[in-house]
Amino acid sequence: MYPSEFKYTKEHEWVSLDGDTATVGITDHAQDQLGDVVFVELPQTGVRTQSAQSFGTVESVKAVSDVYAPLTGQITAINETLVDAPEQLNTSPHEKGWLIKIKIEDKAELDDLMSAEQYQAYIGAEKES
Repeated sequence: MYPSEFKYTKEHEWVSLDGDTATVGITDHAQDQLGDVVFVELPQTGVRTQSAQSFGTVESVKAVSDVYAPLTGQITAINETLVDAPEQLNTSPHEKGWLIKIKIEDKAELDDLMSAEQYQAYIGAEKES
């Protein structure tokens, strides 16, 4: 369910790496907790992200939730298709539902992220508490 080549955060974002560019989205677990996504607010390209700081919001029928940058860097792309089709976060959270692409400044920050196995253990423990 969770791609093994991705990295994950405790705030339920995923990261896919391609060289020094990270694609970021929310996990299947996050979209499941949110329910039907109806609106996504994303920053403009060129904006600098700071690890662990909010860069946008996802609004569902249940709540509005911040999304957090897993890495520090500059936003090089946003997923424009989410403006007209925010439900892609529900139907394809790990593929079509990506949010932003970041040119990474410090690859050492990747060491703070979880593997797919660690993330699944984390959400399993979260559900039990």
